[in-house]
Amino acid sequence: MAINRPYRDIGELPNVLPVFPLAGCLLLPRSELPLNIFEPRYLAMFDATLAGDRLIGMIQPLPDSQDRTAPGLCKVGCVGRITRFAETGDGRYFIGLDGICRFRIGAEKPDAEPFRRFDVSYDEFTADLDPGADKTPPNRGAVLDALRAYAERNSIGVDWDAVAKAPDEALVNALSMMSPFGVKEKQALLEASNVKVRAEGLVALAEMDLAAGTASGRAPLH
Repeated sequence: MAINRPYRDIGELPNVLPVFPLAGCLLLPRSELPLNIFEPRYLAMFDATLAGDRLIGMIQPLPDSQDRTAPGLCKVGCVGRITRFAETGDGRYFIGLDGICRFRIGAEKPDAEPFRRFDVSYDEFTADLDPGADKTPPNRGAVLDALRAYAERNSIGVDWDAVAKAPDEALVNALSMMSPFGVKEKQALLEASNVKVRAEGLVALAEMDLAAGTASGRAPLH
């Protein structure tokens, strides 16, 4: 992933972010996320962001939150930079976000904006800005075995040539983002301390889901 505006220090990132809560949706550093935006308040958020620093925070709402307008949020999200933008002609936006750095949310700002903004801190995630900081390789074989078993069980086509060429971090992050697991499970993948730990979590979740499907006779999550 290459962007025109690289960030090398958390001091270059804003202390207040507009946030886009979306259950089951992860953005990870150095990964890409396509979005289809249609809700008016989030169209307004992207309009404001495009006119400014082009940074927004992706975060998951808490799974047990009862407030659909302003749900409680998970404590950790990931800031992304808008790198692709297209209007659809029917009032929607197609957006491409590139992940920059994870953050922890603080206090919500009492704004008059139709979207929500929060104080954020990046202090515990400074390594996200250094592609070479994570020197602990994941167990790539275990990841591929889990992917192969899951794909076979669910009759999912996989471009194995592309998988073979993908670097470890790109592979693990892409699978984590595309995985069909719930909010809590995907939040654990987001908050994993490094790619090795994230890969271990991903494999464990896939194996548990496959085992549950075998034991109950149901199809696993997909």
